[in-house]
Parts: sequence; C-alpha cells; structure tokens
Amino acid sequence: MCVGAHKSGTTWLYRQLDSHPDFWMPPIKELHYFDQLSRVQRSPPPRCKDERDLRFLESLNSLSAKPYVDLENYGRLFEPKGSLLSGDISPNYSTLSSKLIRQIVRYFPNLKVIFLARDPVQRFWSHLSMEVHYRQIEPFDVTNINEVNRNLLRRGMRLRSYPTAVLKRWKRYVHPDRFRVYFFDDLQTNPTELRRSILRFLGADPDKPSGQLSADYNSWVGTEKLPLTSQVRSHLAKFFKKELKTCAARLGGPAKEWPARYGFSVICFFWQLADYFDLLVWRDWIA
Repeated sequence: MCVGAHKSGTTWLYRQLDSHPDFWMPPIKELHYFDQLSRVQRSPPPRCKDERDLRFLESLNSLSAKPYVDLENYGRLFEPKGSLLSGDISPNYSTLSSKLIRQIVRYFPNLKVIFLARDPVQRFWSHLSMEVHYRQIEPFDVTNINEVNRNLLRRGMRLRSYPTAVLKRWKRYVHPDRFRVYFFDDLQTNPTELRRSILRFLGADPDKPSGQLSADYNSWVGTEKLPLTSQVRSHLAKFFKKELKTCAARLGGPAKEWPARYGFSVICFFWQLADYFDLLVWRDWIA
C-alpha cells in the first residue's frame, strides 16, 4: 500500500508495478476506498482487458455501494492476483485517521506500506497545479498571497502537506520492517535505484524489466505547473519552515537538503531537537 505520494509519483509507481511480471495491479490506479469508498469520478475509465479486471471492477462496485468500510471484502478484491503481488496506491490514504489505520493494520498484519515523501513546498505547489489542471478548483491569481493562502489552509491540503504527521500516524501501527520511506527527489535523480529498492522491499525481483517501460519513464514529466513567483515561494517556505526542518531531522536522506533550498539553517534546529530528546530521557529516568 502506498499512502503518501502525489500525481507524478503515484503514476510512476503504479506503471512500474503494473507492468512488472511479479505483479498484478488493480485496473484502477487509485482505488480511494478507505478515504472515499471508491466513490470518485474517474478519467480515463478503468482498464478492463481481461477476466481478472472485470471481476475486480464488479466486486469494487458492490463494495463501494456499502455505507461502511468492509475490510474482509476489500481483501477479496485482490483474489484475481493469484500468487502474484498486488497493492493499493492511493495517496489520499495519508489523510486517514489513526483509528482507521489501526483497523486496517490489525486486519492485514502482513501489509507493507510505502511513503513517498516530497519537499512540502514543492508538493503543495504541484498538487495545486494538478487541481487547476483537472478543473478540480477554479483558476485563481497565483501571484496573490491571499488567494494562495485560501488554498493552503484548506483542511484536505493541510492533511497532505505535513509528512512527519502522516508518518507518525502510520508508524504507530505498522511494524518498522514493513514500512519504508522513499523520496521524490530520488525519482528525479536516480529512478533506477529507487525502482530496485521498492521492488526488493515488496518482495519482487528488481532485475526483471517492467515491460517496455524504463525506470525513469513518467508521463507527468513536462506537465505544465502554475508559475511560482519568488514572492509566493518565499511565503510558502516561511509557512512550512518548521515542517521543512522537522523533515530534515526526522526523515534524513534528501530531506536534509530541503531547508537549505529556502535559505534556512538546520544546525540550530538539530540542537533544539537534541535538547528535547535529552529532556524526555531524563524525565523517563527520574520516573
């Protein structure tokens, strides 16, 4: 299950797995079952190339008609995969409540979870661009700080924009051996190694090719984004300043470079975190 991503990362991961010989992926790229019971408008229409796809779609239609989350029949959706691997790549699962995450993980204790993290500033602007591109929101003056804030403060947008909060909810219930954090930065700089690492974690053979797809194939590359002025970029950086530094401290890897993109120093913040953890240890010791 992939719980944290965005349109570009989701599309890349789904196509890499869907065309890999060790996988059978659902005919729908994003199921949105746990956040919307799969009651979403889809464009283009779902794939339906064989009997397995047809079975899946029929079962999903019946399942989504129920007014509640049915974990047993959700699991049965994937029966067409047989002995192959499969999964659910829905980035909106990053917004799920702790209660629902606990239920999912308890019912599927062997579930493996992937979180594809991205710089919060870049992720927000990419997501906003996607919403305008798909006419999910009305076009607006992207140079107007107040208009940007109106979108920035939407509840759904805020829930997706704080990687450390998402990780905290999921890691509370998923065993560390079954949880991996990857970075969108690596998709941009070294997609081949990212693909290998993900496939290895999921139990697939990374040496098998994904059909005719190269590891760096991404249909979203080159898609036009909203123009980002230096003033708006600076405003977003200040808004996400604390989260950028927290990501650097807790996620490591490419996230360590995120604050510097906006001129922020993380050295002082690391010391603040160290003092905080020392205080917690001291409190535990004296208790």
